[in-house]
Amino acid sequence: MAVAARRRGFSAAARENLAGWLFVAPVVVILSLFMLLPILMALWVSVTDWNGQGSPFKSSVPFVGTENYTRLFTEDGLTRQDFMTSLRNNVYYVLIVVPCQTLLALGLAMIVNNRLLRGKSFFRAAFFFPSVTSSVAISVVFLFVFANSGAVNNLLSVFGIDGPQWFSDSRGTLHLLLSGVGLVDLDAPPTALLESGPFGLSWWDWLSGPSVAMTTIIMLVIWTTSGTFMLMFLAALQDIPVTLEEAAKLDGAGNKGVFRYVTLPMLKPTLFLVLTLGLISTWQVFDQIYVMSQGNPAKTTLTPAFLSYQTAFRSFEYGSGTAISFVLFAIIVVLTLIQRWVMRDRKV
Repeated sequence: MAVAARRRGFSAAARENLAGWLFVAPVVVILSLFMLLPILMALWVSVTDWNGQGSPFKSSVPFVGTENYTRLFTEDGLTRQDFMTSLRNNVYYVLIVVPCQTLLALGLAMIVNNRLLRGKSFFRAAFFFPSVTSSVAISVVFLFVFANSGAVNNLLSVFGIDGPQWFSDSRGTLHLLLSGVGLVDLDAPPTALLESGPFGLSWWDWLSGPSVAMTTIIMLVIWTTSGTFMLMFLAALQDIPVTLEEAAKLDGAGNKGVFRYVTLPMLKPTLFLVLTLGLISTWQVFDQIYVMSQGNPAKTTLTPAFLSYQTAFRSFEYGSGTAISFVLFAIIVVLTLIQRWVMRDRKV
């Protein structure tokens, strides 16, 4: 009888598993057809020298193996120089955008979550409005606002400040800062920093900071993305029981103590989500670069995502362009795993 019962239990579990697979089968087929298959096809293109003519699976298409990848890291030339320049630009972009948009979103969420604030609906809509507006439309508006004779420079002129040519200035902001305090001369930088650095770029190039043009794009992105993350933080703040905050205050914790020991620990899952989404989106930045700068001036706004598009669809080097996209994918995955490890729950 026990054996028969186990058999009936096993058959019931098998039927449940089969029913589950039948329910998810359409989604699995669709994702495999429209996501997994194109990824595998792109992976094949990245190890060939396909020029976009005909099918990349013909025997006449040259197979180059890992050559498209090695040219990005080991071979001296314009390909590696452009890729490393794009990485440098994107690293500065990520280091500034992700913390700033996270802190701004958290600050805005705490403001609109204040129970004493009047007109909450208005402020929530106002803060979220840039996030639902087309990125292309906002980018075009920023082009006019930050033009040489635009509103920003006119406003600065009122205070006697001669505004820069925002989208034509390729100077690094870190270089300008060091020059402003008299530590370096932009016309005669330190000889030691002009020597060859990692991956073909000099240390002077690596330590330039984001250009003035890239800084303008950074301001745009922080302003437009903070609203979405504000809603995520707001939802998490509203899920925190009021009794926890009241109990902490009764125990003698001030506002800073409540925020540090109650609010932040409760926001940890949402914080991980915001940082992860921010990390992914900043490494994939394309729309603003395409509309506002096309990688100019002097390639100081060039990013890996735009370089991949430029290499594949303008230079018709589809193998190299696809290889750049897979390297970018690997960077995002590795950084996401590192972030997950850093923010993991530690046992005391």
